[in-house]
Amino acid sequence: MLEKKESSLKEVSERAVLVGLVTSDIDKTKAEEYLDELAFLVQTAGGTVESRFLQAMPSANSKTFVGSGKLDEIKQYVKAAEIDMVVFDDELGPSQIRNLEKELECKILDRTNLILDIFAKRAKTSHAKTQVELAQYQYLLPRLTGMWTHLERQRGGIGLRGPGETEIETDRRIIRDKISLLKKKLVQIDKQKATQRKNRGKMVRVALVGYTNVGKSTLMNLISKSDIFAENKLFATLDTTVRKVVIENLPFLLSDTVGFIRKLPHGLVESFKSTLDEVRESDILVHVVDISHPEFEDQIQTVNETLSEIGAADKPIIMAFNKMDAYSFVEKEEDDLTPATRENISLEELKLSWMAKDNHPCIFISAKTKENFQEFKDLLYKNIREIHAVRYPYNDFLY
Repeated sequence: MLEKKESSLKEVSERAVLVGLVTSDIDKTKAEEYLDELAFLVQTAGGTVESRFLQAMPSANSKTFVGSGKLDEIKQYVKAAEIDMVVFDDELGPSQIRNLEKELECKILDRTNLILDIFAKRAKTSHAKTQVELAQYQYLLPRLTGMWTHLERQRGGIGLRGPGETEIETDRRIIRDKISLLKKKLVQIDKQKATQRKNRGKMVRVALVGYTNVGKSTLMNLISKSDIFAENKLFATLDTTVRKVVIENLPFLLSDTVGFIRKLPHGLVESFKSTLDEVRESDILVHVVDISHPEFEDQIQTVNETLSEIGAADKPIIMAFNKMDAYSFVEKEEDDLTPATRENISLEELKLSWMAKDNHPCIFISAKTKENFQEFKDLLYKNIREIHAVRYPYNDFLY
């Protein structure tokens, strides 16, 4: 009976409040969309969002992120609604976390911490677990002082402050040693992965890239006829999956990679370098985009920035606009002279605009309904064949 009670308690999701800012760089509409994404992150982590708070200010308050009036408002809500945690849409500094914990008296998370938590839950292989653990320790190291608030409450006690500081320094040393060991372990894993990639020979390599939750794994399953885990949650795929695929008579390697996201923690980019080597060493990138998402152009920009950061921006790219089955718009009235917005542009108009302005081959598909899938395969085949013909000029029988 006791065991049943304990298991049911574990299933209760933590109740969260979200906090974001409207600044000179981020208007209210965009700030709301960022909080929508933060809410999806909380949901993916297993929490429930009870409310959200936005404040307009030039920049984040260096002490408490938000102003004193907004902080009081959040504090009253947290106490009245018995909220478990408050999640901020930006990375918080050590002193901000400490001040907020003191004021709100509940768990304080920032966007980076939340993403790291999701990655830790999603990591299945030893490689992914090592990468995430390294990023977590790198995030934790400068924030250690906030862990010793139980000693601050006993301020003035004889002999307590010294041991407290010693304990922090001991923990710092332990974490630095752990980071060093994890980095060495990743170097070994990187060597093994590099050897695996070399052993694949000179076969043309294609990598699926894109924002998280745009349908890369679903498309991977469709192309390779495999059964890779895919669901409507962020970061469903952490470990790169590589499959040998044959279209007509042409073999190539296809890899599904970790999804990118706005403000992807730098520590994660660093620790996932070997996973992202699949992207760097690919011959062609298929940039998968969720065309039904209202901010898909921002997502494209985020992915392009991340590709630049890892040194893969100069690769040949095919733009695959996915989820066209979920695209919706409101048709404008004939006498409406206001400029067209994302909400009232038809898919056909969008196709024309993107086909015209983008420098990469473009195609609009639905991995779910297989709409235009054959056209996508034909486009992929054409691009792979061009590279294959240069690499193997005497394999005339393939063409």
